[in-house]
Amino acid sequence: MDFFEIVDQAACAVNLPLRDRDAVLREIARRAAAVPALRKVGEEEVYRRLLEREEQGSTGFGGGIAIPHARFEAAEDFVVFIFTTARGIDYQAMDRKKVQVFFVILGPEDKVREHLQILAAVSNIVTHSNIRKELLAANSGKVAHEIFLSKTREQARPEEKEKQKLLFVVLYEDAFFYDILEYFLQEGVDGATIIDSSGMGQYISNIPLFASFIGFMNEQKNHSRTIMAPVPESRVNDLVAGVERITGDLDRKQGAMVMVLDLAFCKGTMKMV
Repeated sequence: MDFFEIVDQAACAVNLPLRDRDAVLREIARRAAAVPALRKVGEEEVYRRLLEREEQGSTGFGGGIAIPHARFEAAEDFVVFIFTTARGIDYQAMDRKKVQVFFVILGPEDKVREHLQILAAVSNIVTHSNIRKELLAANSGKVAHEIFLSKTREQARPEEKEKQKLLFVVLYEDAFFYDILEYFLQEGVDGATIIDSSGMGQYISNIPLFASFIGFMNEQKNHSRTIMAPVPESRVNDLVAGVERITGDLDRKQGAMVMVLDLAFCKGTMKMV
């Protein structure tokens, strides 16, 4: 996806005097309605769909940043724009911090794959750059536009292929699963595959010695999910530390485990977005 074609400079702005989430959504809708690719959608429809998305769960990314996004049947193409607010907005972000920087992604209903690619790319830029600080210092929408595009250039630079490791995260507790997937996407690990399997509890009660524990074994840690992803060797320690921020200390935690294996050979990709 070429950000140079879809980031709308005219819709970008800085230091807007907005006070709450509703004002933010109204401002996004007003700006979006003026973009040619979204004129058939209309301001009220943009507002309605954005509100529906936020009610499913805040797009507050954390660190003072939110990424509101939605898809529309009448949208002709993707539109991305950025704006900042003069004061922090209570946006019910994951980390409960107020939001000042908004990256807006709006696009066609039927282009789900492209939407995911854009969302993952923006998340990666936000996570691995100081863009928030730079955008808050910008004195115009034009400057904000240029800052964002400069970060997309940095992300697009080809890098020498680094040795890969195979990272496994085995989870018996569903509570961690989606948080870890979201963390991996934020960190640019978008090529994971998921393996569903059963734990020993499903079978061990069939062994005569353990037959009296059949109820306990059927209820406890029966099902596991394994997230498997190739990752650069230099990122393994940081990724494991990030997983532990979600699960707690893995040396003391039951029901979660991380393994890292050497890859003797690796060709192709598991990327789905």
